[in-house]
Amino acid sequence: MQSTARIPLFPLGVVLLPEVLLPLHIFEERYKTMIGECLDQDHEFGVVHYNGSQMQSKGCTARILRVLKQYPDGRMDILTKGESRFEIEDLHEEKPFLEGSVAFFDDVEEPSSDQMESLAKEGLDLMMQFEEIDGRRLSEEIGEQIGLKQASYLIASSEGFTIEEKQGFLEMTSTRDRLDKGVRSLRKILERARLTREIKKIVGGNGDAAKLVTGLE
Repeated sequence: MQSTARIPLFPLGVVLLPEVLLPLHIFEERYKTMIGECLDQDHEFGVVHYNGSQMQSKGCTARILRVLKQYPDGRMDILTKGESRFEIEDLHEEKPFLEGSVAFFDDVEEPSSDQMESLAKEGLDLMMQFEEIDGRRLSEEIGEQIGLKQASYLIASSEGFTIEEKQGFLEMTSTRDRLDKGVRSLRKILERARLTREIKKIVGGNGDAAKLVTGLE
């Protein structure tokens, strides 16, 4: 992969991570043009998080896997997949859509370890529990073999994380650190989700919710 490039940019209210699928509905004229060019030239485009007033400087390229549906007015549904992370060095506005000169970056080289393997396995299991998906469905989406880096991205993409947390994971350059932080956070998120479900069950069944709260018994 080249270290720098000029790519189309798509500011969105999401954070895309490498190896993660992202379906998109394309309806604005400028983005119909952008996606059309990407399809014609087999090019990627860059997804960067935009909150309505500020755009992040680091994002991830998206490769168009297929066009799911095309509409008579030119709108389309597409399925994309995150590939390479980048940092924007300069912006260009000559075309109807935004472009950026970007520098690509990746994780530092780290030796794998039993601890990392264990974290990856636990993290994927926690993610599947939280999002109520099974391993078969996950393997159908991403393939049977999952490397440590890919696992760290998938865990970081969990719906349990906020946009800000996902952006932080995107910017990390250590697979080990991403796995460690992602798994520790998911443990807490899943525990809170379980507690919330139990409280709802008790309240709905006219039980004693106070028993779940330390010090209220």
